[in-house]
Amino acid sequence: MSGLSAARIAAAAVIPAELLFVLCAVAGMRIPQWAAVAAETAVLGVLVLEVSVLRGLYAAGRARGAGRGPALREAVRAVVPVQVRRLLVHELRAMASLVRWVLRRPPHGVGNGDLAARYTGPQTAMMYGFLFVSVVETVALALVVPWPAVHRMLLVIDVYGVLLILAVHAACVTRPHVVRGDGSLRLRYGALFDLEVPADAIASIRVDRRYPEGRLVRLGEDGVLDLSVGSQTTVTVELARPLPFVRPLGARGEATGLRFHADDPAAVVAAVRAAGREPATRTDRSAPGFNPVVKRFGEVL
Repeated sequence: MSGLSAARIAAAAVIPAELLFVLCAVAGMRIPQWAAVAAETAVLGVLVLEVSVLRGLYAAGRARGAGRGPALREAVRAVVPVQVRRLLVHELRAMASLVRWVLRRPPHGVGNGDLAARYTGPQTAMMYGFLFVSVVETVALALVVPWPAVHRMLLVIDVYGVLLILAVHAACVTRPHVVRGDGSLRLRYGALFDLEVPADAIASIRVDRRYPEGRLVRLGEDGVLDLSVGSQTTVTVELARPLPFVRPLGARGEATGLRFHADDPAAVVAAVRAAGREPATRTDRSAPGFNPVVKRFGEVL
């Protein structure tokens, strides 16, 4: 096994192991001395391996003419698995979003003249339901578990879980979809997903409520990417060209169409069309004032 492969495996293993060790310590659990020595020795060994491999990759990057910053970022990307990096970045951004939400700061990434399109409607009740269940579980375990050390550890884990639920919801609230003045879109789901859709890539857009099954980010066999919230989407975008995207854990794909949820889909469609990219037509079901009964009556006449 090469040094780089060993460093990647170690990076993927040491982070959750060290997190568990820290949680035990914070919870006040008495950790045997031999276990603490063994854990810290293992972490120190991994750090030495990581630094050694990083140093070699950094030196190789500098030798190729890369600057200090690019060379360091390239070395970190090579050593730390993308899934680990993205999960850590997600949690950091989610916690930052929680602070932004509590302080009532303006939405992230929304400029002057942009439309912030919220999408949390279908999931708000569910998220608060999860939060209520987590709080009840924390109280119940505090009354049931008789061992103080285990009780303290579970308390720390439960409190962190409650904070994480709030942080994920706060990230969705403070990171809405964005319709820019030029007609381009920025589609997001909290800190997990972020997709830029240029204006010239949008062939058409319409209100279209659907209920797709499967995961949050799902690429269908027809090439249409569903970004659903509460198992529903309300806006369909037909693309003029395939659009690459990155999944929450780093895998890449390419979409030929988009479907996403917005709490007010008509406002999103109108904002994109107001940029002059796609005028509304009488036969479009999302056009203001469209009435299918009137249309059918006109055809009969």
